[in-house]
Amino acid sequence: MRNRAGLETRQKILDATRSLLSERGLEGTTVKAVCDRASVRAGSFYNLFDSKEQVVMAVMREAIQAVDPDPEGTGDVGVGDLIEAYISYLGNDPALARVYLLVAINGSLTDEDTARRIARHHADRTDRFVAAMRHDRPELAATEIVARVEALLAALNGYTMQALLDPSFDFAAHARRLLTMEPAGDGA
Repeated sequence: MRNRAGLETRQKILDATRSLLSERGLEGTTVKAVCDRASVRAGSFYNLFDSKEQVVMAVMREAIQAVDPDPEGTGDVGVGDLIEAYISYLGNDPALARVYLLVAINGSLTDEDTARRIARHHADRTDRFVAAMRHDRPELAATEIVARVEALLAALNGYTMQALLDPSFDFAAHARRLLTMEPAGDGA
């Protein structure tokens, strides 16, 4: 019973953090505000998390896992599968996408640890897309695959920002169109 209560309290704190980050940003999200929103005492918060940064990183991990259809990497996943997961993530939880962008941009500019974590996540995501591109396009050279993946991720990040700024922007259509586009230059 005690463990279930702890899990429920943890989830309340994560939910409160997610919504506050979405509404107020990183600087406006305080431990007190999280506790008030979650209807928990500060002692309960600190029994589960050491700091605001730790709970924010837990929310970030949720965002990262939500963008991969196979987070354990157990199956063959193509680029289309990863893009569809990205579309689903943005459509189903725009608040979490907003949180990720806020922390990635604001947090990385002001905190070295956050910057390292975001850079590591980008490297992991790049590796994931490279593996998917290798699966889909084995005839491409490794350098061409990396170049295409970097361009694809940059476009997805830009489209995500546009979708969060303009709810009428058709993120799904633009993201799916990336699958049919060939990069400019000598690539095959």
